[in-house]
Amino acid sequence: MRVYLLVGVIAAAVAYLMTPLARWCALRWGAITAVRDRDVHAIPTPRLGGVAMFLGLTVAIVVASRLPFLAGVYDNPRALVGIVGGAALVCLLGVADDIWDLDWLTKLMGQVLAAGFLAWQGVQLYQLPVGGVTVSSTRMWTFLTIITVVIAMNAVNFVDGLDGLAAGVLAIGGAAFFLYSYLLTRATSGDYASLSTLVVAALVGACIGFLPHNVYPARIFMGDSGAMLLGFVLAAAAVVVTGQIDPEQVSRRQSFPAFVPMLLPFAVLVLPLLDMGLAIVRRLGQGKSPFHPDRMHLHHRLLALGHSHRRAVAIMYVWTAVFAFGMGALVVLSTTTVLWLFAAGVVVAVLLTLGPLRGRSTRRPLETT
Repeated sequence: MRVYLLVGVIAAAVAYLMTPLARWCALRWGAITAVRDRDVHAIPTPRLGGVAMFLGLTVAIVVASRLPFLAGVYDNPRALVGIVGGAALVCLLGVADDIWDLDWLTKLMGQVLAAGFLAWQGVQLYQLPVGGVTVSSTRMWTFLTIITVVIAMNAVNFVDGLDGLAAGVLAIGGAAFFLYSYLLTRATSGDYASLSTLVVAALVGACIGFLPHNVYPARIFMGDSGAMLLGFVLAAAAVVVTGQIDPEQVSRRQSFPAFVPMLLPFAVLVLPLLDMGLAIVRRLGQGKSPFHPDRMHLHHRLLALGHSHRRAVAIMYVWTAVFAFGMGALVVLSTTTVLWLFAAGVVVAVLLTLGPLRGRSTRRPLETT
């Protein structure tokens, strides 16, 4: 555990120290988010924060290669090349979009390319951890891997609408995923070292290091270079988990969490995925493009309910923690206990969302012209 904490601290320190440099580059290159009708920030703000997070993530993984405890993780360099290389492609794509505002089709093609590179390096879904049975063809698993990674990238991008929101959500959800991967891998293989746990530890560290610069009022946004990076890395770690679990060593007590290791990343991204799904249905129902911007996202609705900027972010943190830690707890607690704790967490989250702490809304109407 201490080794992973060290990896997280390194990623956090590098991301924190590199963020001012990323901000300087954003100002110099014109990567600045103007105040648009759908935005909640009041002044133009530089982006490219994802570059600092990528540097934190990469430096932490490189330094970890020198630690004897994690030596076995680096026995398969292809997987690491797939994750770090794919993350680099995604970050570069995001930088280009932050500077030049790429059209949606170009971004989608770039996302598919990065996800395809990840799968090409062997990081892909290929089995369900029940009896070691491989289901369907390799092409089908490759396709499902690419779809999963692309959805995760866009989901994080959709929810990145308030200062500190996306980085905080991924830090909280990533912490739950870290504990899940650490405990389940230890229980099923007897080994504490795993690639997915390493990657998530670095991801959480990078988010924590970036957050001081990004909390309200933000001095810099992560931009697409950060939002897509976070979604890519989390999805890649989730895919790796399915290949690290030995199906024959999964006990009956652990069969449920082992059978659905992909559920936790979806629990982490439940708010972004919900936001994205609602936005697509809403916009298509209005005869508009799914990528047409509006002020109907979940964070806009929280502001319209009367919550302050910081309280809205905190509420979404709470919802993320409830779902992520609720799902992650299945690896150590009985299903009944988890359901009771989850129900209690939902009640608390609902009270915070709709309870008396709300102020009177002074926000603009949600509809846009």
